[in-house]
Amino acid sequence: MAEKMLSAGRGALFLTALSAVSQLLGFGYRVVLSRLVGAEVMGLYQLIMPVYSVLLSLTAVGLTSAVSNLTPQHLALGNRRGAEQTLATCLRIFALLLLPVGAAVVLGSDAISVYLLGDARTQLGLILLVPCVALTGVENFHKHCFYGAGLVRPPAVVELLEQLVRTAAALSLLALFLPQYPERVVGLIVGGMVICEIFSSCTLVVLHRRRRGSGPLPGPGEAGRLRRRRVLAVALPMGLNALLGNLLGAANAALIPQELVAGGADRSDAIAQFGVVCGMTMPMLSLPIVFLGAINLVLMPRLARATALGRTGEIRRLISQAVRLVSVLTLPAMALMVVLGPDLGRAMFHQEGVGDYLLPLAAATAMGCYGSVLAACLNGVGSQRAVAAISLLGGGVQLLFTLALVPLPGVGMGGYVAGAVVSTALELALCLCRACRRTGLRPQLFQWAVAPGLAALLAGLTGNLLFRFLRDSGLALPPAGLASLLFLLLLYLAALQAQGVRLSEVLRLDW
Repeated sequence: MAEKMLSAGRGALFLTALSAVSQLLGFGYRVVLSRLVGAEVMGLYQLIMPVYSVLLSLTAVGLTSAVSNLTPQHLALGNRRGAEQTLATCLRIFALLLLPVGAAVVLGSDAISVYLLGDARTQLGLILLVPCVALTGVENFHKHCFYGAGLVRPPAVVELLEQLVRTAAALSLLALFLPQYPERVVGLIVGGMVICEIFSSCTLVVLHRRRRGSGPLPGPGEAGRLRRRRVLAVALPMGLNALLGNLLGAANAALIPQELVAGGADRSDAIAQFGVVCGMTMPMLSLPIVFLGAINLVLMPRLARATALGRTGEIRRLISQAVRLVSVLTLPAMALMVVLGPDLGRAMFHQEGVGDYLLPLAAATAMGCYGSVLAACLNGVGSQRAVAAISLLGGGVQLLFTLALVPLPGVGMGGYVAGAVVSTALELALCLCRACRRTGLRPQLFQWAVAPGLAALLAGLTGNLLFRFLRDSGLALPPAGLASLLFLLLLYLAALQAQGVRLSEVLRLDW
């Protein structure tokens, strides 16, 4: 390709650095938000976010995957005109889909909020989600066009600025208009999302047009019928997978408070419990795994190019290196959160229940990271239907656990957590089996899981002893946490080295 491109490894490193800053900003925003609005409003906000995901899956997710998958294939063959035609086709299809879907949501917002989500206070937030989805779709198409071309800097910087705009917009709206009824507070939060999406979508469109230039693009292009067929071949299975998966997620989110009430909990307490686990604990666990999205964004176009050129050896090498990298980074992060999470959560969110279920949720998060990178690899080599089926199966298992266990007295949110562990373990096993069959990959269990797992276990147990000793000795949380963090990381690195795992190979930038 004519443009200068960062290698996949350096692109992932750059994205990780910016994602870390963005994640810290986002987490700080969530902490301030939870203190301003409380656990119940956070629960209402968490109720409408699955609807946001459903709307995106109905209109944009499959088409975004088509842009991400087909753009690197066109560019690998020198057909830049074909890549631009793919983007234009996806934008047109998106507009045709969004008009009826958005109108249905606005007109039926009252029924959706009352009968599907089970709380009329979500109506205003639902209405404001429609323009947010429209802007997010435009943003994601252009963002993945950049990623598909190997240009990670423009969208990554815009994403970081988007987080700043979102934080400033939402908190400013809340500062101006609080106190309000819970429904209006949720609307103000979504209004902040709309403002940040206006910024990011407009910025990426302008950057893309500047990069494209005004002259004719090189390459033969692609016939309209063939182009639409190729776009739909990727978009339909991916979109259907996302739709069904997000429908299961939305149903699960809507059912959790209702099932808690069926088990004897008060409605407000049920919403608050849901908000604590899904709006505080799980975002806290996602804080140290900022690298995952960067790896997946860079890895999938790279695998798509290797698939288009028939480089099977490179495909296996990229998958193996990505799994090793995720393993070495994820497992100590989860060990650290198990040690520091309860005290950290209480200090930041001022909620006693933030530390509940931290250990099983950390295990589910770690398995989810493995499954996510393997699913991205399968998407990159053209196995979108397998990923769709696996994701749906996992979502169905989670929903069954919610229906069966959450209403039981004394179980409650523990049933949801158990479902998260079982469903992510199932998805991981199936993705690994499919990746091995599809690419001829041979699992390297010692390098992928055993060595970093043992090192993380040793570091976590010893770090926990040190942290508890320092806290019992009267040391404040920040210095005790920092000392335990440094000790845990040093012990983890030493344990890896003792097992023969060379970090210079795992973290190298030329993969």
